[in-house]
Amino acid sequence: MDRPVAPRRPRMAQTLVDSLRQQIESGALPIGAQLPTEPQMEAQFSVSRTVVREAITELRAAGLVTPIQGKGIFVADTSSTPAIVLTPNEIQSIPQTLEILEFRIAVETEAAAIAAYRRSAQQEQAIRAANQDMTDRIAVGAETIDADFDFHVAIAEATNNPYFIDTLTRFGKRSIPRGQFPTLPGANDENYLQGVLAEHERILEAIADQDPEVARAAMREHLLNSQRRYRRLKR
Repeated sequence: MDRPVAPRRPRMAQTLVDSLRQQIESGALPIGAQLPTEPQMEAQFSVSRTVVREAITELRAAGLVTPIQGKGIFVADTSSTPAIVLTPNEIQSIPQTLEILEFRIAVETEAAAIAAYRRSAQQEQAIRAANQDMTDRIAVGAETIDADFDFHVAIAEATNNPYFIDTLTRFGKRSIPRGQFPTLPGANDENYLQGVLAEHERILEAIADQDPEVARAAMREHLLNSQRRYRRLKR
């Protein structure tokens, strides 16, 4: 018997990320500006310290902010980011990577929504286990591509529709973009991976809450973020 649906957990981290990103991109928080302290953000947004730290992790993974030891978190100068040098094989992989992501956005956003209302307790646990495996691998600096792929496959399986499963497994691990770019700076950086993990967490909790609309939106945002990262590599 499936366990009762857990109460929906608030997803305030994304609200905080969106607000800070908007302030950075609009210039309200210019390059070099210091972000409010954790207690200030907790009070301003009525969130916990855990939520604040999750939001900062995402902003760091996106390269929008950077910490300075003993001083705080500051808006990064993205224009001074060193040029990325890719191998010829990696350059050739960019168009296909973007095409796969485009297709995955069309398919996996709906898969997440379907999984949210069809998943069994056992299937939810399989998604959660894959997410925990990725968490554990990040903590010890191990390779995370298998765990990342397993997370998405577990969601496909929770649709109980074999076509979603077949579609994702046909791509295999090459559906995880960073596996195609071994020399890409930061692709396996812990801050970047923690940002990916935070996106996974929102998808997982929406599926656990059996909230199709939130699951669909969370998966779409996750894959769009990946698409944005790799679109910047086009020359």
